[in-house]
Amino acid sequence: MRTTTNVKVELDAGSKTFASGLLPDLIAALRHIRKGDLVAVTSGDPGIGPELETWCRFTRNTLVDTRNEEGLTRWVLRYGEAPENVGEDRPLGSRLWLYTNFDCNLSCDYCCVRSSPKAPRRPLGIERVRRIAIEAAELGVNEIFVTGGEPFMLADIGEIITACAAAAPTTVLTNGMLFAGSRLATLRSLSRERVTFQISLDSPTPELHESHRGKGTWARTWKGIELVRAEGFRVRLAATVSTDLEAEEFRSFLDVHQVGEENRVIRRIALRGSAIQGIALAKADLVPEVTLTAEGVFWHPVGAEDDDLLVSREIFPLADSFAAVRRAFDRENEHQRRLARIFNCA
Repeated sequence: MRTTTNVKVELDAGSKTFASGLLPDLIAALRHIRKGDLVAVTSGDPGIGPELETWCRFTRNTLVDTRNEEGLTRWVLRYGEAPENVGEDRPLGSRLWLYTNFDCNLSCDYCCVRSSPKAPRRPLGIERVRRIAIEAAELGVNEIFVTGGEPFMLADIGEIITACAAAAPTTVLTNGMLFAGSRLATLRSLSRERVTFQISLDSPTPELHESHRGKGTWARTWKGIELVRAEGFRVRLAATVSTDLEAEEFRSFLDVHQVGEENRVIRRIALRGSAIQGIALAKADLVPEVTLTAEGVFWHPVGAEDDDLLVSREIFPLADSFAAVRRAFDRENEHQRRLARIFNCA
């Protein structure tokens, strides 16, 4: 399970509850931090949890993590709401994400699933992918996203992508650095009409990109972008940024290179996985996108190895996985509606 990092305030509730002094302590803690910062509350009374969750929802803060250790419960909340557009408004089940392996040729310092050359390979495998693709087509999935770690670490990635593309238009997330030899041959074998590549490039110049991804990676990635375009594929450029200024600089870069809005993705660092700073995201912040890994079904790709976003350990039948995510989403919405009815003035 992920350990929440970068907590600004640790608040020991002791024997206090919301009825006996915890609320003033919480308010005082928030006065000393900034929007987006994290506060941890620890107590031996698990009954504080529902009260804390209700208070967070009413005050537009977010409970992002809960864990029990040695008879104590520790809740972590984010001061303020998540930025807009954390999750897009699209039909649940229209997009399907596959984590094919988890190992990677890079060790990006903000990777939301801790991929690296040292990460153990946890493959979905071609047989499972073939069944997923068949059942996804039957369920009306209209987009499949294939991600890794780095998918092109796999010898059978061509078969995996081809199976997915037969079911629905498929986007492959990659760092674009491995297209040589047999991997280049695999790239050239793929359908230009059914396969899009989303390649990660974090900044207009090497410094910022390489501070996250390693020395020499910017030039190798740009070479990969040019190669994939030259092979006739649609390429989307994806930047992971820390600030609005970084986002604006990347937009200007994309404008210069005539990259249209439909082929650009700019997102903030999520405080998950390897990241030690970024946006702390809870389930309530994220519109669910069914995500499959070798470990099971997850609420969203940004937390595809975190227990708080695990929906089911069973992938098949895929219809049951989709139904499980829908039930979880309905429970989340019902909880919000129920809380909204608690406070009535008339």
